[in-house]
Amino acid sequence: MPQDNHLNKLLKQLEESSSEKKLPPVEQWDPDSCGDMDLLIKRDGNWYYQGSPISRKRLVKLFSRVLKKEGEDYFLVTPVEKLGIRVEDVPFLMVRMRLEETEQGSVIVFEDNCDNQVALTSDNPLWINLNSKTGEPSPYINIRGNLNGLIHRNLFYELVDMAEERMIDGEKYLGIVSAGEFFSLGKI
Repeated sequence: MPQDNHLNKLLKQLEESSSEKKLPPVEQWDPDSCGDMDLLIKRDGNWYYQGSPISRKRLVKLFSRVLKKEGEDYFLVTPVEKLGIRVEDVPFLMVRMRLEETEQGSVIVFEDNCDNQVALTSDNPLWINLNSKTGEPSPYINIRGNLNGLIHRNLFYELVDMAEERMIDGEKYLGIVSAGEFFSLGKI
């Protein structure tokens, strides 16, 4: 199958470069598109290839390193190949968090399902999208570039527990402070 050939070539290239700790410069890569592959990242953070879950975390982590978003489309890229994939919501799910004390004060550090770690700062902000039908909040954080992560519901409840109230433009907001910045969790 052509898809399997592309997948095998991609895996070989990824494994050869995976010994490096830093992320590859995917934003600098602009190869021609090789079509789409049947890979789907579900809202719950699980990855599926041809309808079957990818159970090897190492493989998911390899793929996540070469993930790129152009407009509203997602791709797995190498310097010579670009394969389109589907993403239900955002590609990452934040599954852990911790509070670190720094010279700038307390900083909330999130970790996603692919072991990426990101500090909640003005460069990597948090925001809330409300479901237009149910009003249910979905909290997100920027991971890198234009790639974002959904904050797991349990972590959102932890954030609400540590939140404080602030008046902004005459309205009361609930939010958290990280790296000296106030991030709103919503009006109260």
